[in-house]
Amino acid sequence: MSETSNVKREASDGDVLLRVAGLKKYFPVHKGFLRRTAGFVRAVDGVDFYIKRGETFGLVGESGCGKTTTGRCVLRAIEPTVGQALFQDQEMGRVDVMALDEAGLKVFRRHTAMIFQDPYSSLNPRMTLLDIVGEPLINNGVAGQERRDRVEQLLQMVGLRPEYIVRYPHAFSGGQRQRIGIARALALNPQFVVCDEPVSALDVSIQAQTLNLLQDLQDELGLTYLFVAHQLNVVEHICDRVAVMYVGKLVEMAETENLFQTPLHPYTEALMGAAPRPDPRLRRERIVLEGEVANPARPPSGCYFHPRCPYAIALCSAEEPALRELRPEHFVKCHRAGELTLKGISAYA
Repeated sequence: MSETSNVKREASDGDVLLRVAGLKKYFPVHKGFLRRTAGFVRAVDGVDFYIKRGETFGLVGESGCGKTTTGRCVLRAIEPTVGQALFQDQEMGRVDVMALDEAGLKVFRRHTAMIFQDPYSSLNPRMTLLDIVGEPLINNGVAGQERRDRVEQLLQMVGLRPEYIVRYPHAFSGGQRQRIGIARALALNPQFVVCDEPVSALDVSIQAQTLNLLQDLQDELGLTYLFVAHQLNVVEHICDRVAVMYVGKLVEMAETENLFQTPLHPYTEALMGAAPRPDPRLRRERIVLEGEVANPARPPSGCYFHPRCPYAIALCSAEEPALRELRPEHFVKCHRAGELTLKGISAYA
């Protein structure tokens, strides 16, 4: 069964909020005095997935694999090269985000938001909390006392005191700044939030507080998250389902417990083995991959992972595998996934 047909079949259920199909983002490589296009970096190279309403969907992989670019393309923060993103909304109906004009995008963006990775550079140091958190409200016609009341409500919602409304970002710690970013993301009551590594820049104790806040807000407001991360222990803790990316392609997608306990793709197996354990007395068999990560500007033929895969055969270099459903809601892009038995090791085990 093909990758697209699998995703479309699963996404036909009424509880699916977003379905992404064939998403690609190629960045041109310019060379020479005339800056001619000499090639393309395939940051996202044909990604298909679906996100159910009210769940936290994790997107993991090494740095540079295309996770953040995928999230930004879904929100049209950057324009994708090609692809489809079907968003189901009561006000808008079922729309393809990639086909929306400027007016349609403005309506769509009232239902979506993004939490950024860096809580320092994502906040304007010359703006007070009233201006930072209230900016989405101003852009949508909410001003005056109504805006101020809403900003105070949002600050209380994320655990900050309403009198902080007149302060500037430099007066807050990293964890508090990230709470400000979360308040700004919730200003317009969105349904869908892209969390771009929201805790990777924070201390471990603050990470736990922020994750608990995100989960509490999800339960209270009925939010749906696309959670981009590279910290596997964080993903295992907060996500309902997880997709693994490698060099712009999605190689495995499953429910969190199934993915961590029984991975079906060799890259996922190696990724799990590389995750540090909190208890030094526990040992695990680590798989050391040979070679380097494939160059997204000149990717190898067939499966992009085959030059580093310990299980590769001739077919792997000749033909790209399809994303197959080998178990209920467990998809994998590997020619040999059905015959291999891999050792899944939980990041918390």
